[in-house]
Amino acid sequence: MLARLRLSSLRLRLVVVFALVALTAAVSASGIAYWLNREAVLKRTQDSSLNAFRQEMQNRVATLPLRPTQEDLRRTSEEMTAGGGGYQVLLLGERAAGKPIVGASDPDVFTLADVPVALREAVDTRRPVTDANPYAYHLFWQRTERGGTPYLVGGTRIDGGGPAGYMFKSLAAERADLNSLAWSLGIATGLAVIGSVLLAQVAASTVLRPVRRLGEAARQLGEGKLDTRLRVTGADELSDLSRTFNSAAENLQKKVADMSAREESSRRFVADMSHELRTPLTALTAVTEVLEDEQDSLDPMIAPAVALVVSETRRLNDLVENLMEVTRFDAGTARLVLDEVDIADQITACIDARAWLDAVDLDAERGIVVPLDPRRLDVILANLIGNALKHGGSPVRVSVHTDDHELVITVRDHGPGIPEEVLPHVFDRFYKASAQRPRSDGSGLGLSIAMENALIHGGTISAANSVGADGAVDGAVFTLRLPRDASAADRTGDTGPRPGEGVDE
Repeated sequence: MLARLRLSSLRLRLVVVFALVALTAAVSASGIAYWLNREAVLKRTQDSSLNAFRQEMQNRVATLPLRPTQEDLRRTSEEMTAGGGGYQVLLLGERAAGKPIVGASDPDVFTLADVPVALREAVDTRRPVTDANPYAYHLFWQRTERGGTPYLVGGTRIDGGGPAGYMFKSLAAERADLNSLAWSLGIATGLAVIGSVLLAQVAASTVLRPVRRLGEAARQLGEGKLDTRLRVTGADELSDLSRTFNSAAENLQKKVADMSAREESSRRFVADMSHELRTPLTALTAVTEVLEDEQDSLDPMIAPAVALVVSETRRLNDLVENLMEVTRFDAGTARLVLDEVDIADQITACIDARAWLDAVDLDAERGIVVPLDPRRLDVILANLIGNALKHGGSPVRVSVHTDDHELVITVRDHGPGIPEEVLPHVFDRFYKASAQRPRSDGSGLGLSIAMENALIHGGTISAANSVGADGAVDGAVFTLRLPRDASAADRTGDTGPRPGEGVDE
């Protein structure tokens, strides 16, 4: 993993690429230079020695008798080496047919055993003399090695008969020169790689500095600093990229400013409208309470209309209260008022206040005390249980579980469940689970407000379907998760990502 992270660095990749290119180029150039120099050195030494040997063969061996003595061969071989060619000579003749004799300039250095058999056969082979081949015998040579030291072995025979001659020259000096050349080329290759790495660092810094500034600017832009801009210099591609970033940031700032202005205007409108509606709603509520008290004595023709007015007035009052609550959440003015809450007592009080005792089964141990906002917890429970009773039917089961870090409250009904296509939108504002009932008793804000109250505690709510043993849906399950220490939550009402724009199943 660490190696992968290191190789993911653009700077490192640039350095590696530069180094590989330089290494490849330097090794290729050094290899070619070494090979050319090696061939040139060996060829020069080889040609010089073979030519000198051929000349000595023509000058001295040609004067020997057809059947020389061993002393003649020895003396002549010594005379041939006295010319300073730096090689040893061995002459091979016959004192009688089939009786070879050998004369060597230095038998301790060069003997007949040092001459390869193939070379001897090539030297002894007589070729027909033609216009294209004026000589019956040719000069042959071969590179060999003895004791780790390279040698050049050459041989020829004089036309018209006479002994064959062989030369033996050490190539140790040439190998030492070539080794020095190899070391020099290796050092040059290393210096080239080091230079390429330094150049790569400079190039990487030149290229990555604007990229790093661009990344930092993008991070600041992502953090909400919409006035972030890059300083543009030059006219290259990176400068064009910086100009594009500045243009995009400016357009984004304008769009966000426009959206914020429109959102603020809409929020102010909803808040003002809700406040303006509260005064007439207060009067209407008082009137409807009087009408409700006198409903039994009203004309039977009028009573249904009065009941409808009472119901719709209450619904409108709930909608206005919910809109005001949503406005507080959107404005970030919602606050937590924490208190030590016994969860079982709180749920019982919520159920009892709404006369749901006969329709709700509670599974909660007493004594589970958690610091929460009692009013907001009551809003959450009322929405979840009321939603289950309205759309799932009784019995509704409320269960409480807890551990060291989290409080978990589940509300389960035994109704038809929530359609799969509706589940992702359950907590969206004003979302209706059924298009056939756009007018329902709910405002479409209940579950959204419940989610907002959970988020302000640092918790969340999830919705799912319960599946029975036969694989069929057996009701809906809402799970409320709250931290055991809600005091660490953000009490300003900044609840983070909200569940979209609406839901009431």
